[in-house]
Amino acid sequence: MWKVAMSEEIGKALQSVVERVNQASARRPQTLPAVPPRLVAVSKTKPPEMVVEAYRQGQRNFGENYVNELVDKASDPLILESCPEIKWHFIGHLQKNNVNKLLAVPNLFLVETVDSAKLADKVNSSWQRIRGASTQRLKVMVQINTSGEQSKHGLPPEETVNTVKHIVSKCAALHFLGLMTIGRYGYNLALGANPDFQMLLSRRQELCDSLKLPMEEVELSMGMSTDFEHAIEVGATNVRVGSIIFGNREYPNSAANTPNPSPAPSPAPSPEKTAKTVSEESAKKMQHLTVSEH
Repeated sequence: MWKVAMSEEIGKALQSVVERVNQASARRPQTLPAVPPRLVAVSKTKPPEMVVEAYRQGQRNFGENYVNELVDKASDPLILESCPEIKWHFIGHLQKNNVNKLLAVPNLFLVETVDSAKLADKVNSSWQRIRGASTQRLKVMVQINTSGEQSKHGLPPEETVNTVKHIVSKCAALHFLGLMTIGRYGYNLALGANPDFQMLLSRRQELCDSLKLPMEEVELSMGMSTDFEHAIEVGATNVRVGSIIFGNREYPNSAANTPNPSPAPSPAPSPEKTAKTVSEESAKKMQHLTVSEH
């Protein structure tokens, strides 16, 4: 009975999100690159059965925040057997000592959180060793700390161009896919366009101008459960949505149960755990926002 109920709930939730993604995409200004948004279903703390159910409903891209949890989930026999075309995104903070473990994950599609040239070098050398004779490059994004908060990981915005230039010119095993940000939690969209998203847009423009990169080839990963529609409207090509697909998350109180605990200062709580759903009034205003690329 639980399985039937879970199937129906995930199916309806996923269909609703996909429809909202498509509607938001249709509202984008024609001046933006016509790149269909990619929906990443964030399965953090959720069991493999839920991943398999979302996959059965047509979802292919899934995101995880912790290396250990991603390793366990991606290697789960149920997922390996039932989800042959799954694409895993790593969307959490990556420490150098976890790079080898992460890159061994089956069906790893994209590392969204490279936040320094040194980390890029480590990922590059590890991928060269792991892939062996294969010429397949690993897709990566560069994470930018657009809000300037100390609790957030990511590059200072002014270091964007030099870091990407390093990856493009020095990391032959990596394929630079775009820029990623988390942004400040709980921004009220009734106040207007999200300044963190605008920052990422401007850094992409600067990057494309400096390195002569085609705009449509530099993706933007921004937007989560509370603001993914607005993110798409202003240019996101990759949105990370979890709780409104899989339901609220269960966070264990015990530190021993926390996946891959990090010695770094604890980041702010997940926006999908703490942020309230955008009010209907804010959502209506959000739908009518049109924002310039520059």
